[in-house]
Amino acid sequence: MTFELFGYSIGSAPIIGFHYGAGNQEELKNLFQKSLVIVIIGAICMTGLAELFASPLAKIFVGYQAELLEMTRHGFCLFSLSFLFSGFNIFSSAFFTALNNGVISALISFLRTLLFQVIAVIVLPLLFGIDGIWAAIVVAELLAMFVAVGLLIKKRKQYRYI
Repeated sequence: MTFELFGYSIGSAPIIGFHYGAGNQEELKNLFQKSLVIVIIGAICMTGLAELFASPLAKIFVGYQAELLEMTRHGFCLFSLSFLFSGFNIFSSAFFTALNNGVISALISFLRTLLFQVIAVIVLPLLFGIDGIWAAIVVAELLAMFVAVGLLIKKRKQYRYI
């Protein structure tokens, strides 16, 4: 999921940057709205596929032991929920890069890939045991999404994409 969204985000960035630089707010709004739809549909589909194929995928790697297979399947089902949020975060970071705002882009990336993950990996296992480890990425992406949404709302008048 993340590879496709990185590809989409990187591929759409020059187009977004061009329309921003040209002052074409209508096309910038159009690209932003269509991109959100693509990211949301992609996230839902990928999460659904991951949940659907969790058992066969786990079986490829740990099919030799039933207990380990179940733990892996369960963990992957928890982890796959992160796909619901990661696409939005990846696109938001790339979007701000395309708007020539590397600081916000870097902030979103730093929060989702380091700070929130480290905090979640330390705190969640204390509360939820091994499920806390699997859910750490989900919580980190969710927290980063809240930050990204807040920044998108805050900067909407400056860049006029909404």
